[in-house]
Amino acid sequence: MALHLVTGATGFLGRYVVERLLARGEQVRALVRRDDGELRRLGAELCVGDVREPFRVRAACVDVETVHHTAAVAGIWGPWEYFHSINTVGTQNVLDACHACGVRKLVFTSSPSVTFDGSDQSGVDELVPYPTRWLCHYPHTKALAEQRVLAANGVGSLLTCALRPHLIWGPRDRHLIPRLWERARRGQLRRVGDGRNRVDMIYVENAAAAHCQAADALKPGSPVAGRAYFLSQGEPVNCWQWIDELLAIAGLPPLRKAISFRAAWRLGGALEGAYRLLGIRSEPRMTRFLAAQLAKDHFFDIRRAERDFGYRADISTEEGMKRLAACQTAAG
Repeated sequence: MALHLVTGATGFLGRYVVERLLARGEQVRALVRRDDGELRRLGAELCVGDVREPFRVRAACVDVETVHHTAAVAGIWGPWEYFHSINTVGTQNVLDACHACGVRKLVFTSSPSVTFDGSDQSGVDELVPYPTRWLCHYPHTKALAEQRVLAANGVGSLLTCALRPHLIWGPRDRHLIPRLWERARRGQLRRVGDGRNRVDMIYVENAAAAHCQAADALKPGSPVAGRAYFLSQGEPVNCWQWIDELLAIAGLPPLRKAISFRAAWRLGGALEGAYRLLGIRSEPRMTRFLAAQLAKDHFFDIRRAERDFGYRADISTEEGMKRLAACQTAAG
């Protein structure tokens, strides 16, 4: 039985990948920064360490056939060194360990933001290039990591691919949706732009399934080897209608207040400058990256993933929203 390593296994997506692999009867090792009793109870072997620690990563890769590298730091604000050390250097540590330990497959969790330059992305496919300017450190450091992963395909016995799931959501999310609800409760949430932009997103179990499907298809001569893939539900939604639906699940009213994209962009730029000048480490309420993310189209052509490794969104958006609502109700 092949051994799978999941980095970032206590994260939102990582835990779902672990659960899916275990449900398939696979052996799973989890690289985690702290011991996690729940993962142990599920049946995963734990290896405590940080992707910034090369010797820990190498130890975790011993006897592993497939690595699912989901560990990363996301966010729109913070020092370059922090993002780069985890997203880029951490990924290089994983690559080095894969080569040293003879790992055969590496599935890297990337992001569609690696191609985002602040303009609309309306149905773009994987031919869209990396941008020449970056609005924050997260997409830049993830793009550098993705390029290293794809370049490593075929080096020695290692085969690699990169998956770009957009707006992962669902039960047990501790970041995206809870932050949305908290901002709404504080009266800090505003619609940005004209309210007509469409976005792709992906239910977390569909994203986890895609990681397993891509790993299964990652073989010599496969079209998956050395490629990147956009992933989504395959059905773009109006961003602000969807946000209102998410607010309703938490018993919150729909948004009424709005700000133009131009005003939000200018505000974001001013806050970024002020925070840098004053050395403020907390996240600004608005940045240029956030303004563009909230006001522009972000939907993608996922036919390559459908064709190359049989991806499909088995759990519909409607069903996913029902499960999210049930989880919220159960949580009180």
